Amino acid sequence: MQATLNTTALAPRDREEAVRTLVWDSVIRVEIEHHVSENDMSVSLGLGRCGDLGVCHTTATPTTVRRTARLAREDTEPVVFLGLQRSGSSIVVQHGREAVLRPGEFAIYDTSSPYSLLFAGGIDATFFRIPRAALALPEPSVREASAVRFGRGDRIAALTSDYLTRLAEEPDLLTDALATPTIELIRAALTVRLGADRLARRAMGESLATRILADIRQHLSDPDLSPAAVAARQHISVRYLHRVLQGEGVRFGAWVRRRRLEGTRRDLADPASRAATVAAIARRWGFSDPAHFSKSFRTEYGLTPRDWRALHL
Repeated sequence: MQATLNTTALAPRDREEAVRTLVWDSVIRVEIEHHVSENDMSVSLGLGRCGDLGVCHTTATPTTVRRTARLAREDTEPVVFLGLQRSGSSIVVQHGREAVLRPGEFAIYDTSSPYSLLFAGGIDATFFRIPRAALALPEPSVREASAVRFGRGDRIAALTSDYLTRLAEEPDLLTDALATPTIELIRAALTVRLGADRLARRAMGESLATRILADIRQHLSDPDLSPAAVAARQHISVRYLHRVLQGEGVRFGAWVRRRRLEGTRRDLADPASRAATVAAIARRWGFSDPAHFSKSFRTEYGLTPRDWRALHL
């Protein structure tokens, strides 16, 4: 990961402000207390992105980071951070708990509540910034998992640690395609570590189902929309896609047909679409065969598309 900031290139008097500005603008609004003089202060920050996931690798001289109650209240975007210790040790404090981290261990903390990060021996850690909405865990579960040490003795935590370490070390891996599986691995580590295997499976399934349905909606106008195309974009198998949708009571073909017909019905009755032909509206919603569209519309609504339009315009 490329260094976004290295204070050795700055005059000592400019270092603290440069660090604060970059962290506040690109990572999180926190108070930063450096425990060495400005002459001895050294900070290196490397920033990257993996879809919704932000990545920040930091090395620094001894520092304490605090998210105050005021800063937590002022924030409008709930975010969860995962701090992965690379070398040395640190302490994460939140919700009355303390997690002491050693190399290869990690903890999470929630930016909607105050927290402190203590790096008495300096910082060598990678921080992963995850939107709460993307993590898709209930607030009580996030609170329960915060400031809890995820150590090497936990096999899923160890797997997650190794994966995140590799991800941070190889910038070429920071691609949008890996964002979803990375967040899902983190989610699984959190919930399973807390003894909530059922919650882990449900949370992953629910969030994946939401993404699948959103993907389908986004591509309804594509006549080539298919389970295989959606599965490929979501990086899952077609069989697993059908299983996830089945859990939501959804059959792919029927759901797509219904949403498309609803879209054409709205547009046929919309004065703004008066100039468009029935065939053009059908194509707009992914129907490439006018005869098939007309038959499907009549079966669903009891009228032909032309009769429906005449009735409502």
